[in-house]
Amino acid sequence: MKLYCVGCGPGDPELLTVRAVNLIRGAEVIFAPTAREGKPSIALSVVEQYVDKAAKAVSLVFPMVKDRESLKDYWRRNADEIASAVRSGKKVVYLTVGDPALYSTWIYIHRELKKSHPDVEVEIVPGVASMFAIANKAKISLAEGDETVAIVPACYDMERVKRTANACDTVIFLKDGRYFDNVISMLGEAGFPDDASIAIAQDVDSEGEILEMTTLADQRGRKGPTEKYFSIMVAKKKSARQQQQQ
Repeated sequence: MKLYCVGCGPGDPELLTVRAVNLIRGAEVIFAPTAREGKPSIALSVVEQYVDKAAKAVSLVFPMVKDRESLKDYWRRNADEIASAVRSGKKVVYLTVGDPALYSTWIYIHRELKKSHPDVEVEIVPGVASMFAIANKAKISLAEGDETVAIVPACYDMERVKRTANACDTVIFLKDGRYFDNVISMLGEAGFPDDASIAIAQDVDSEGEILEMTTLADQRGRKGPTEKYFSIMVAKKKSARQQQQQ
């Protein structure tokens, strides 16, 4: 009775690990998260070319709400359904975008499985996270030497974000791109100079990818290119020229 959790990477089917592809091809039941009933799963769409036609694909709803009590009901029901499939003796795979250990739905499923279904053995297969995908697309480093890096999942508490940005050399902003314009306005107050390097991307390594390289001064005052949830911005205090001189 074993469950395989597979990280699907940022969106390009060719960025899956060999282990991930082999597990998906051999799966009899594939579970994938979605934000609401009837909405196609992004994770499943990434790997669909590797899915056997005889495999059963099941979308599990993980609503994008902040009420943890209502979310716990979804986590519990989803974990129960997965555990039931594993106990049936079938080869079961759970998919998640990016890497399972970074802001993924898998974290909550795994917690429920350990609590309510300890007999279900788990194997986790890592995936390429979007921060590494944008770094390679933009040909930038995320950190070198003694530089520090912060990962900010959302920009609701701007004072907290400002304190984080002030203390770090590189800040990676994930998720909702609609907040990035507010972040640009704040970065100067957090010690980022006008020539600080800014990389902004949406749907990285997917169809319709947007990628812009700019500076804080050039981005300030103009609307950014990202409007979707799956967006990412990397802000580096050092300018591109300073990085080249190192």
